[in-house]
Amino acid sequence: MTLLYLVRHGETVDNAHRIMQGQTPGQLNETGIRQAEEVAEKLKDEPIDAFVASDLRRSIHTCELIARLHGQAVTTTPLLRERDWGSFTGKYIPDLSHLNDPSLWPDDIESLVALKERAGAFLDWLREKYPDQKVLAVGHGIINKAVQSVYYGKPMKEIKPMGNADIRILEL
Repeated sequence: MTLLYLVRHGETVDNAHRIMQGQTPGQLNETGIRQAEEVAEKLKDEPIDAFVASDLRRSIHTCELIARLHGQAVTTTPLLRERDWGSFTGKYIPDLSHLNDPSLWPDDIESLVALKERAGAFLDWLREKYPDQKVLAVGHGIINKAVQSVYYGKPMKEIKPMGNADIRILEL
């Protein structure tokens, strides 16, 4: 069994300003750095075998801060990238609140089907690459929700959102 510590990256400048980041790199702010350091401290005595992050900078930085206390490097994967929000990327989130119906969204947004397929591929990759190991993986709010949706076999709306630097533990 692979044990997954699924973590959301620390708060970013865009999170604080409520900007839709999507697959932009993002930059941790002081709060985000502190959040990552708190996760590192909380898990410093856990025997974690591997550290994995989305290939977006905000997740890599969070994971590096956590992995530092374990003296380990971080492996990156595009499978754990945030949902591609297409032309919503860079927009002020409250300005999009009236677009609750996905049928009103532009065609350049990654579909829920594609997102969940990627989440499933991530879980398969973890099981194959890290069998019987403890892995900490840093992703993003929506992809982490998709990973849990696939894992639990539940709709995305039934998965509780993760705050910045939240941790969920999954037994694969």
